[in-house]
Amino acid sequence: MNYRFGLYEFDSEAGQLRKSGRAIALEPQPARALALLLARADQLITRDELKDAIWGKETHVDFDRGLAYCISQIRTALGDAGESPRFIQTIPRRGYRFIAPLHPARVVETTDAHQGTAPPGSNAWLRSRWPLIGTAAFFLCIGIVAGVALRNGRMPARVVIAVSIFDNETGNGEYDRLVSGLSDVVVARLTEVAPDRVAVIGNAAVLRQPRNIRNLKAVADGVRADYVLLGQLQRDESGFRFITHFIRLSDATHLKANRIPFPDGDLNGLEQKVLAEFERAVQQHVLSAD
Repeated sequence: MNYRFGLYEFDSEAGQLRKSGRAIALEPQPARALALLLARADQLITRDELKDAIWGKETHVDFDRGLAYCISQIRTALGDAGESPRFIQTIPRRGYRFIAPLHPARVVETTDAHQGTAPPGSNAWLRSRWPLIGTAAFFLCIGIVAGVALRNGRMPARVVIAVSIFDNETGNGEYDRLVSGLSDVVVARLTEVAPDRVAVIGNAAVLRQPRNIRNLKAVADGVRADYVLLGQLQRDESGFRFITHFIRLSDATHLKANRIPFPDGDLNGLEQKVLAEFERAVQQHVLSAD
């Protein structure tokens, strides 16, 4: 089934998402979640229904973390935000709803009666070949980049950034899921920043350890990363604050640390502010430095 909404088109059978005709990477599990949300647009899809659609009833995984990751991947692909959604609305403690209007299926252009395809001089003929033209142009660009790199003697090495699970230091377990899910959102976003220059690791066991036993040398040895990102949500009488850390692992140097305040106990905009802070750190200390 093909669905069209805004500038996007999604083929639920192939699990392929496109924006204005350009393919957008989407992993199989988030694609299955999006297919169910689109199939029942404007309806509440419960968390249990999404879990069954993504993993099936017989699979035993950390559903809450996995589901949060899938939804964050979809939102990243669609440029959506949980606080002011255009596509995926969160229904607290219940599930999710696809809220954008769906467009009618695309009508096939009139074809030539004798050949069965649009004549070569028509706009339909040209549009029908845009995917082939785009693919050829893509591989031509890849070939040019590879040729330049080889001419210079080597292909550029990617910088590896590890994202440790963030820590809830408020003393209130209600924020555990929010904070740990935020680290998954950061992983998803950073994979989109510069995939040819930056590799992101977020699921290694050494990165899922709590802060009191976390060891930066073990992180460096375990995932062979160049940098690690840490984060803590804290609370005092004035409200919340989220502390971000951007650390070079070779010498455990803090290259960037920031305290993001959320006074009066209001965490609205937490995801966007944390994402923006880590993106700035990567741009400043990795991409600009290169």
